[in-house]
This record gives sequence, C-alpha cells and structure tokens, in this order.
Amino acid sequence: MEKPDIERHPLQPFLPPNARLLMLGSFPPPRRRWAMDFFYPNRTNMMWEIIGLVFYGDSQRLIDAPHKTFRLEDIKTLLESRGIAIYDTACAVRRLSGNASDKDLEVVEKTDIPVLLSHLPLCHDIVCTGQKSFSVLTDDFGVPVPAMGAYNDFTLAGRPMRLWRMPSSSRAFPMKLDDKAAYYRHMMQQIGLL
Repeated sequence: MEKPDIERHPLQPFLPPNARLLMLGSFPPPRRRWAMDFFYPNRTNMMWEIIGLVFYGDSQRLIDAPHKTFRLEDIKTLLESRGIAIYDTACAVRRLSGNASDKDLEVVEKTDIPVLLSHLPLCHDIVCTGQKSFSVLTDDFGVPVPAMGAYNDFTLAGRPMRLWRMPSSSRAFPMKLDDKAAYYRHMMQQIGLL
C-alpha cells in the first residue's frame, strides 16, 4: 500500500518577542476543517473557548458564532499582550487515515524547538496541548511527561525550562470545558500571565 503524501506545516510560528509561554500542539487538522487561518482552527476544538474563559471569564469572547469562525484579530491581540507564542511539534506529517486525529499522524519532520526558543528570549515555559506533542520533547530532550496540570523542569540549549501538561482541547478528550479551563488558568497564574 502506498503511503500518503507528506504534508508540510501550512502556518508560520506565532512568536511575539515578549512571549514567556510557548504553546505546542501537534499539527493542524486538514484544511477542510479550518474556520480560520491560525492555530487551533477547527471550530469543534475548545482551545479558544478555554482561553476566553481563562482571560475574560467568557467562553464565547473569542468566538464569532454567526459566521462559524473565531475572532482572529482579538486572539492575536490577546496572545501578543499576554506573551504567548504558538506553534506545533511537527513541521511535516503523513495523515495515515486522512483525519485530524493525533494517533493517525506520522511525524516526518519534527520542529526545531531550540530554534523557536532562540526567537523567544523571555520564554522559560512550554505547554504541550496533546499527547502527540509530548513525544518530541520526551524523545528528543529526555523530559518525563508531567502529571496533568503540573510541570517538569528541564534544560534546553542551556536555558532552564518548565514543561507543562494540560488537558487536550479536543472535544474527544473527555473533560468538561470548565475543568479544562481551570487547568489552563492555574498554569497561566503560575507563569505570571494572569
């Protein structure tokens, strides 16, 4: 059986120079599932509801429900003002079943995390937002996966770092929105972003 084509990452890293937190997912879903040209673009993904709850106390603050999309400029403004960078741990993948599931992604090329961090001099915290995204950091840098809501210390390119584990923002991850937001809120408070 022939392997699926290699898919390159369609987005550039979002790297505000004041970023103190780097959020790493795995890889965007297929383009047909996008509601905007940015990270966590799938309208069914809960990330922007979580972030809305954490920073505004309103899960719908970053959602444009009438147009079935997100408030992209508001999202970017919030991330820049709070110092949050976003990218993914894979630069190239094969979708083994044509869907957005992490378990069906074959990572062909990993993101060079030290290069990302070289653009983020204030960043000492990384959060992985799914199990697949942890594989790069655990495999390549020997960081044990922390307990949910916790972090493990490690050193990357001579820089002291903390790797946080948060619940997946996918609706497939069995946890209520408010409970997911509570984990993210605690992390943001610990980092000093809230």
